Amino acid sequence: MNWADLNLMPALPELFMSVAILVILMLDAFISDAKRGLHYGLALLTLAGCAVLQVQTYSAVPVHTFSGMFVSDALSSLVKLAMYGSTAMVLVYSRQYIADRGLLRGEFFSLALFALLGMNIMVSASHFLSLYMGLELLSLSLYSLIALQRDEVKATEAAMKYFVLGALASGLLLYGISMIYGATGTLDLALVAKAIKLHTANDMLLVFGLVFIVAGLCFKLGTVPFHMWVPDVYQGSATAVTLMVGAAPKLAAFVFVLRILVQGMEAMVADWQAMLALVAVLSMAIGNITAIAQTNIKRMLAYSTISHMGFLLLGLLAGTPDGYAAALFYSLIYVLMSMVSFGILLGLSRAGFECETLDDLKGLNSRNSWYALLMLLTMFSMAGVPPLAGFYAKFAVIKAIVDIHLYWLAIIAVMMSLIGAFYYLRVVKNIYFDEAQDTSAIVMRADMKLVLSINAVALLVLGMLPERVIELCIQAMKQSLTVI
Repeated sequence: MNWADLNLMPALPELFMSVAILVILMLDAFISDAKRGLHYGLALLTLAGCAVLQVQTYSAVPVHTFSGMFVSDALSSLVKLAMYGSTAMVLVYSRQYIADRGLLRGEFFSLALFALLGMNIMVSASHFLSLYMGLELLSLSLYSLIALQRDEVKATEAAMKYFVLGALASGLLLYGISMIYGATGTLDLALVAKAIKLHTANDMLLVFGLVFIVAGLCFKLGTVPFHMWVPDVYQGSATAVTLMVGAAPKLAAFVFVLRILVQGMEAMVADWQAMLALVAVLSMAIGNITAIAQTNIKRMLAYSTISHMGFLLLGLLAGTPDGYAAALFYSLIYVLMSMVSFGILLGLSRAGFECETLDDLKGLNSRNSWYALLMLLTMFSMAGVPPLAGFYAKFAVIKAIVDIHLYWLAIIAVMMSLIGAFYYLRVVKNIYFDEAQDTSAIVMRADMKLVLSINAVALLVLGMLPERVIELCIQAMKQSLTVI
């Protein structure tokens, strides 16, 4: 690395975040318990600062630094801004919840920001080493967040399951990367793509490496057959941590897959397209069918997530710029939907009570009609009911596979969407037509009410006016996914 030519501007948001994390950790050692809320304000200021720096350092032309291992482009900028926003919403939604459970400490906020830093590195990585470094920073932070409730058996069990299975998935991914290195002689994504396109790489090693890489990527996305950690982690974690695991990391995982398969191995699209098609079908089927049998809403949403990741893969396996843009749009809408659903669960929970079963939502309309409406909008959006954003997101990815004449896959996707509508409508039925089992008042902070309302209404607005966001996704793909 030539230090004289090192350009730190593309990584300025990440550097700022690293310094802010250190400040939060240092303050935690000196302030009293009565002032622990200071971490909350500092974390939000950090996210705001990162967003401002991200806008200021934006470049429509990809800019590389750190010897080509880190890239700042339109795709990374768009996704990072979305991750800053979703992480800020996680903190707003979680503040009262973690305070009631004694988790309003520097560890929670610093680990959340460390996880976000790992996501940023994943999103901007243009080299297998930096991709893996970002992935491990994210994973280790999430393991620690899940295990933060040391006295909760379910939380420590979930953390151990996630850690052991995550280590296995990392091993598969590393083994695949080592084969790609053996086949091409490089770990730079652009050079890997060039070697594959020019047929100078060892084909046998490439195929074996691709299989192991896809297996590792499927685990990180939480798709079948590497999905069993998802329901256990969602149910065992504190709801605030579940929201952290299920929101922004999905955006980072999507871009992670995009960087490897599209930027690095696009010439092998025929090979990974078939694998992703099988994974997508199994994920949509098993996710939706298994969700019907769940009585715990966190487990139900976990299986729902598995099915949503199957839908997201439809856009990826299309192998077209429009398909990639549709998948990006789907991932953004999925995050918004997850934020509202878990935000409602956080708002209904209180000290000594966890809102996590379907029965806990019974009669919500009689307790608070506005929160009932927000949950209805979210469930309808997840089911793909027009004119909500979830409908347009599903329509976009299904159109992408219809455009490449995979009609059988589109028919399966529509059928699975219909099956999935059952358990989403069951939640609505509980909210509006069943008697409330808990008649206590719902107490929610004013800032949480405001952000949650905007979050849910955005699903309706983006469903009716999706053009601007879709255009941003298309432009990000055109400017970032350069073909070697």
